[in-house]
Amino acid sequence: MGGPTLNTKRIITTYKDLVVYQVSFLAAKQIFVVSKRFPKEETYSLTDQLRRSTRSIPVNIAEGWAKRKYKNVFIRHLNDANGSCEETKVWLDFARDCLYIAEEEHKSFLDQYNKIGAMLFSLMKRWQNFDKRD
Repeated sequence: MGGPTLNTKRIITTYKDLVVYQVSFLAAKQIFVVSKRFPKEETYSLTDQLRRSTRSIPVNIAEGWAKRKYKNVFIRHLNDANGSCEETKVWLDFARDCLYIAEEEHKSFLDQYNKIGAMLFSLMKRWQNFDKRD
């Protein structure tokens, strides 16, 4: 699975340069792997919902970035990404309570998604500070 590697440079020229995109993309890949262990009967419910919510975060970041010329549209996509982040945490709670993931795994994922949520909030507040070379 080709994907981003964490970027430490400060110049942002594409959504892939945003650390929150990178972190959320990698976390979604981790969830995909872990959710392969879920029971077959969860394929079209918990497994599907969890995968969709995790993937929605980097997708909304990318779509918002493409429309960043319009501040309200960009912010709306970041809000949607944050909503998906919160949704992911609920699905993770279900996965833990159904004993599909261990408590330690649950805590690790929650920590990641809390970080992603904080990064999204921060990006909403300071997105215009980036060097956006077109």
